[in-house]
Amino acid sequence: MAYFVTGATGFIGQFLMRKLLARRRPVYVLVRKGSVKKLDALREQWGATDKEVIAVVGDLAARNLGVSPADLKKLKGKVDHLFHLAAVYDLKASAEAQQAANVEGTRHAVQFAQAVAAGCFHHVSSIAAAGLYDGVFREDMFDEAEDLDHPYFKTKHDSEGLVRRECKRPYRIYRPGFVVGDSKTGYIDKIDGPYYFFKALQKMRNLLPPWMPMLGVEGGRINIVPVDFVADALDHIAHKKGLDGGCFHLTDPNPRRIGEVLNIFAKAGHAPQMTMRLNARMFGFIPAPILYGVGSLAPIKRMMRAVLTDLGIPKDVFQFINWPTRYDNRETVKALKGSGIAVPDLASYAPVIWDYWERHLDPDLFIDRSLSGRIKGKVVVVTGGSSGIGKATAIKLAGAGAKVILVARGEEKLVETKNEIEAAGGKCWMYTADVSELGSCDALVARVLAEHGTCHYLVNNAGRSIRRGVINSFDRFHDFERTMQLNYFGALRLIMGFLPKMIEQRQGHIINISSIGVLSNAPRFSAYVASKSALDSFSACASSEFLDKGINFTTINMPLVRTPMIAPTKMYENVPTLSPEEAADLVVEAIVYKPVRIATRLGIFGAVCHAAAPRLTQILLNTAFNMFPDSAAAQGKKGEAAAKTELTPEQMAFAQLTQGIHW
Repeated sequence: MAYFVTGATGFIGQFLMRKLLARRRPVYVLVRKGSVKKLDALREQWGATDKEVIAVVGDLAARNLGVSPADLKKLKGKVDHLFHLAAVYDLKASAEAQQAANVEGTRHAVQFAQAVAAGCFHHVSSIAAAGLYDGVFREDMFDEAEDLDHPYFKTKHDSEGLVRRECKRPYRIYRPGFVVGDSKTGYIDKIDGPYYFFKALQKMRNLLPPWMPMLGVEGGRINIVPVDFVADALDHIAHKKGLDGGCFHLTDPNPRRIGEVLNIFAKAGHAPQMTMRLNARMFGFIPAPILYGVGSLAPIKRMMRAVLTDLGIPKDVFQFINWPTRYDNRETVKALKGSGIAVPDLASYAPVIWDYWERHLDPDLFIDRSLSGRIKGKVVVVTGGSSGIGKATAIKLAGAGAKVILVARGEEKLVETKNEIEAAGGKCWMYTADVSELGSCDALVARVLAEHGTCHYLVNNAGRSIRRGVINSFDRFHDFERTMQLNYFGALRLIMGFLPKMIEQRQGHIINISSIGVLSNAPRFSAYVASKSALDSFSACASSEFLDKGINFTTINMPLVRTPMIAPTKMYENVPTLSPEEAADLVVEAIVYKPVRIATRLGIFGAVCHAAAPRLTQILLNTAFNMFPDSAAAQGKKGEAAAKTELTPEQMAFAQLTQGIHW
């Protein structure tokens, strides 16, 4: 005698095949013509020959599974057990696809079983066949199923009903719970069920320490079983005599609530756990029309869609948070008695499940996050590209295949940068322009668009800094004007010039090199910080306007960088700074990940301090202001007084403690 299996190349099917092959009987496998090679590969994994695993070409969508009359004749009377596993197990699949595979596919499998006079038809259904029954659903219950509106529930229920009504051969029905990976290896072939929440847990882990208590949801009890248990139980019950006509819940007799399940996986992934869990039923007093009305608001729908898309969670999943059904499995327990087959405790194998997901199925693993993947062949405009951050950035971008547009005032240094890039095999074009002159900005935009047709990335790097206390600036109002002219108006003119083309192509990314000073409000940099703050604020406002047009804004609150701009301040020779190459890496990060802001932890801490304790922060900054005086040049001193650059031990210690902040 032999076995016949539909869905053998599927997830549960692969595990069941190993059990059947161990019984040393030939296994006939239904495959589409285009999937024969996939079966050949699996045959090698199973260590089976083509005489042990025999391909039968057919189609789930056709009568008698599309098996040829010759094969039907050859198989008639030889199939002792027919396992029907082929189905759509996907909440995201369309209703039409689920109807075709789950219901019509089962009808064709039943027809095939009759045609070959199969000994027993084993139908792998699902606990979804019970719908959202409120209470305990026994194995002998079927018509009592409730709330079958979702196509997955309805098609699983209808396909099982079809077997009960139309199958003329002996049959057995199996209803597995939510099937997760192998409890020993963690292997699973796709993301489904509780896996949808793993990305959210991972993001929490990356943002927060594991000891931080979190607020979560309690939810209903979700029945989770590992695939190896399902295959073991299915194989054992199928071969046990006297069970025809029975239905078996392959479920966990002690299911956990959704909040508990998420905490188990959070612990496995070293993420914060939900210490306080709320039962969603608490909000049942809110009238449904109000909830529906709020949920129908366009901004709410867009925000929810964006969050769910980012986390990879289908919106239908939230319909099942308060899962109301418990599954009695006493017949299954009786059938498995003495076999040693039982559902392992979820906590015992959750680390293996998490580890396999993070190593093999994490969606981030399949996203091209390389720099070349983002910018190869794209036009990138870099202002201030002849030295410092701009030069280092241009070299990295050109090396990754971008078409780099170098912009600076001085042609001589631009030529040097261009030669260096081209010597390394990169592509770049140089344009002399004074970004502080609005007319020069307009001419630059016009020329770039005329000669290159577009601008995909604009890196606003050109800028000037002035380190001078306000008390020494009463007669230097022009310092504020020229700083604002370059750092704000010039950058803004370029943004406004390139935005129309970015809108037209529905693609663009504007990266502004700002300063940690915007977050820390370091004294002595009022002109510089004001100009950068203006650009930051413009970008924060504009980014919301252009988000749905495919345009991103990223602000980099850059710490102190060792560039020609800080060279006049000799004390910076003795304080910690980033190299231009390290600063360029932040620009690369902006391009690859498209964050709204990139800032150091110290910078963010400074902003928090200003918000939480503004007076204490002012006292600290005033201490720093008096500790680091204006340079001799800023005070109008010359000669020996101007040459003094050595820092005191106290100044050195403070600079080390506040690395990156401009003092």
